[in-house]
Amino acid sequence: MLSRICGLCCLDCHGHTGKIADLARDLRKELRAVKYGKFTEAVSKYPFAAAFRQYPECYELLGQMAKFRSKKGCRIGGGPPFCKIRKCCRSREIEGCRECADADSCVKLDFLNEFHGDAHRKNLAVLRKKGIAGFIKGKRHW
Repeated sequence: MLSRICGLCCLDCHGHTGKIADLARDLRKELRAVKYGKFTEAVSKYPFAAAFRQYPECYELLGQMAKFRSKKGCRIGGGPPFCKIRKCCRSREIEGCRECADADSCVKLDFLNEFHGDAHRKNLAVLRKKGIAGFIKGKRHW
């Protein structure tokens, strides 16, 4: 199932597609191959290239980006393990927030606002109206 419990769609997630993770992995590989770290050490001594002093942090960030993937949706064992939304739905024995009468005012869903605005709440409305198949075929918010 590619519709998350919270109303987001795994098909739209960069973690699910893996594209950014693959690009980050490949860039790290290329940086190692050309010994880019040595270049940044040398060039960062000059005022015009001071930003290259941040290379170690950049390289580390690319490593974190390469790890940010989840081919499984949260319904089948993927997604963040700390998700209070998934735990709540399981405790209520419902398939997703779209089945919950409290979803429109649920504070557990507020966690997603910083990353997705109100996209998940809009998607939940579509899921209630059109079901999962209609949601997957139609316009989704991210």
